[in-house]
Amino acid sequence: MRAARSRASEMVGMRVRELRAKRTISRAKLAERADMDVSHLARIESGAGNPTLFVLIQLATALEVDASSFLAGLTAADLPEEIKPYSESDFRRELRRREDEN
Repeated sequence: MRAARSRASEMVGMRVRELRAKRTISRAKLAERADMDVSHLARIESGAGNPTLFVLIQLATALEVDASSFLAGLTAADLPEEIKPYSESDFRRELRRREDEN
Protein backbone atom coordinates (compact mmCIF):
# COMPACT_ATOMS: atom_id res chain seq x y z
CA MET A 1 0.00 0.00 0.00
CA ARG A 2 1.32 3.46 -0.92
CA ALA A 3 1.68 6.18 1.67
CA ALA A 4 -1.00 8.83 1.97
CA ARG A 5 -0.47 11.89 -0.25
CA SER A 6 -1.35 14.23 2.58
CA ARG A 7 -3.26 14.42 5.84
CA ALA A 8 -6.21 15.79 3.82
CA SER A 9 -6.17 12.79 1.43
CA GLU A 10 -5.85 10.44 4.38
CA MET A 11 -8.82 12.02 6.19
CA VAL A 12 -11.06 12.02 3.10
CA GLY A 13 -10.19 8.39 2.42
CA MET A 14 -10.90 7.44 6.03
CA ARG A 15 -14.30 9.16 5.88
CA VAL A 16 -15.24 7.38 2.65
CA ARG A 17 -14.15 4.04 4.12
CA GLU A 18 -16.07 4.63 7.37
CA LEU A 19 -19.27 5.64 5.56
CA ARG A 20 -18.98 2.61 3.28
CA ALA A 21 -18.48 0.31 6.27
CA LYS A 22 -21.36 1.92 8.17
CA ARG A 23 -23.64 1.12 5.24
CA THR A 24 -22.13 -2.36 4.86
CA ILE A 25 -21.40 -1.79 1.18
CA SER A 26 -18.48 -3.58 -0.42
CA ARG A 27 -15.81 -1.55 -2.16
CA ALA A 28 -16.86 -3.09 -5.49
CA LYS A 29 -20.51 -2.16 -4.93
CA LEU A 30 -19.69 1.42 -3.96
CA ALA A 31 -17.41 1.78 -6.99
CA GLU A 32 -20.23 0.51 -9.20
CA ARG A 33 -22.78 2.90 -7.64
CA ALA A 34 -20.36 5.82 -7.96
CA ASP A 35 -19.54 4.88 -11.57
CA MET A 36 -15.83 4.54 -10.94
CA ASP A 37 -13.12 1.91 -11.07
CA VAL A 38 -12.68 -0.09 -7.86
CA SER A 39 -8.90 0.47 -7.95
CA HIS A 40 -9.50 4.24 -7.99
CA LEU A 41 -11.77 3.89 -4.96
CA ALA A 42 -9.11 1.79 -3.20
CA ARG A 43 -6.50 4.53 -3.79
CA ILE A 44 -8.89 7.16 -2.40
CA GLU A 45 -9.72 5.08 0.68
CA SER A 46 -6.03 4.48 1.38
CA GLY A 47 -5.26 8.19 1.10
CA ALA A 48 -2.97 7.59 -1.88
CA GLY A 49 -5.51 9.06 -4.29
CA ASN A 50 -6.44 12.71 -4.64
CA PRO A 51 -10.14 12.75 -5.59
CA THR A 52 -11.49 15.53 -7.78
CA LEU A 53 -14.59 17.50 -6.91
CA PHE A 54 -16.56 15.38 -9.37
CA VAL A 55 -15.42 12.14 -7.71
CA LEU A 56 -16.32 13.48 -4.26
CA ILE A 57 -19.81 14.28 -5.53
CA GLN A 58 -20.12 10.84 -7.13
CA LEU A 59 -19.12 9.17 -3.85
CA ALA A 60 -21.39 11.40 -1.78
CA THR A 61 -24.32 10.60 -4.05
CA ALA A 62 -23.62 6.86 -3.89
CA LEU A 63 -23.27 7.00 -0.08
CA GLU A 64 -26.29 9.31 0.28
CA VAL A 65 -24.39 12.02 2.19
CA ASP A 66 -23.55 15.64 1.52
CA ALA A 67 -20.19 16.03 -0.23
CA SER A 68 -19.14 18.55 2.41
CA SER A 69 -18.97 15.72 4.96
CA PHE A 70 -15.71 14.58 3.33
CA LEU A 71 -14.06 17.98 3.85
CA ALA A 72 -15.43 19.09 7.22
CA GLY A 73 -12.71 20.38 9.49
CA LEU A 74 -9.88 20.15 6.96
CA THR A 75 -7.58 23.18 6.74
CA ALA A 76 -4.47 24.30 4.89
CA ALA A 77 -2.44 22.56 7.60
CA ASP A 78 -3.73 19.24 6.21
CA LEU A 79 -2.30 19.92 2.74
CA PRO A 80 1.08 18.63 1.57
CA GLU A 81 4.07 20.69 2.76
CA GLU A 82 4.73 22.05 -0.74
CA ILE A 83 1.21 23.55 -0.95
CA LYS A 84 0.68 26.53 1.32
CA PRO A 85 -2.14 28.85 0.26
CA TYR A 86 -2.32 32.46 1.41
CA SER A 87 -5.19 33.86 3.41
CA GLU A 88 -6.34 37.33 2.37
CA SER A 89 -4.37 38.96 5.19
CA ASP A 90 -1.26 36.87 4.39
CA PHE A 91 -1.56 37.86 0.73
CA ARG A 92 -1.81 41.58 1.55
CA ARG A 93 1.15 41.31 3.93
CA GLU A 94 3.21 39.62 1.22
CA LEU A 95 2.28 42.34 -1.29
CA ARG A 96 3.37 45.04 1.17
CA ARG A 97 6.63 43.21 1.81
CA ARG A 98 7.33 43.07 -1.94
CA GLU A 99 6.48 46.74 -2.36
CA ASP A 100 8.86 47.65 0.48
CA GLU A 101 11.67 45.74 -1.25
CA ASN A 102 11.31 47.91 -4.36
